[in-house]
Amino acid sequence: MNGDLSTRVVAKTSEMDWAASPSGTVFRKRVHHVGSAEAGQVTSLVRYQPDARFPAHAHPDGEEILVLDGVFSDEHGDWPAGTYLLNPEGFRHAPFSSAGCLLFVKLRQFPGRKREHHVIETGSQPWDNGGITGVERLPLYEQDGFTDTMTLERWAPGTHLPTRHFVDGAEYFVVAGSFSDADGDYDTYSWLRLPPGTSHTPRTASGCTVYVKTGGFTYLTGSLD
Repeated sequence: MNGDLSTRVVAKTSEMDWAASPSGTVFRKRVHHVGSAEAGQVTSLVRYQPDARFPAHAHPDGEEILVLDGVFSDEHGDWPAGTYLLNPEGFRHAPFSSAGCLLFVKLRQFPGRKREHHVIETGSQPWDNGGITGVERLPLYEQDGFTDTMTLERWAPGTHLPTRHFVDGAEYFVVAGSFSDADGDYDTYSWLRLPPGTSHTPRTASGCTVYVKTGGFTYLTGSLD
């Protein structure tokens, strides 16, 4: 699903149906999946029902989670809405949610045992001036030796950003609000992947918060089991 990295892809999850996971109490909307049915590289919106849980498991090639709503938990702690987690290769946990939660999740896209485990409660962190009027930035992950960089950006209402050039491609996920560019409109929880060499000029009428990932194509492949 959406494994061709040379094409522009938009997934509006608000228009997608939930699909059950093997647990029966966790549901997902997959926007990118390469590999076997319950493995491989996956990018998805995930919903835990109250008291949903998974048995303990490891994460080959790592896992990234942004908690959008509710509280996500494992034996390492309770992670409320706004928490960002990068669980590196070799990390193991038994996730659950007592009250239920909504997550943005990426699996098997972060290889390398030298990656650091990151936990950021974004609601308590200072945002940087993005160098562009109306834009604030909160770095989520960047580490020497790895090409991927993940950031949250807040765009104020009425912001028109200058044209952005993505030599190596990029991904957006709309955490809140909505934005547009010449090719379309992207509402809350929309996912947009731009292939290498893409340029676009985003704007927002009402304001938005977006997750932006660059340098991640290095770790994507067309065949995983």
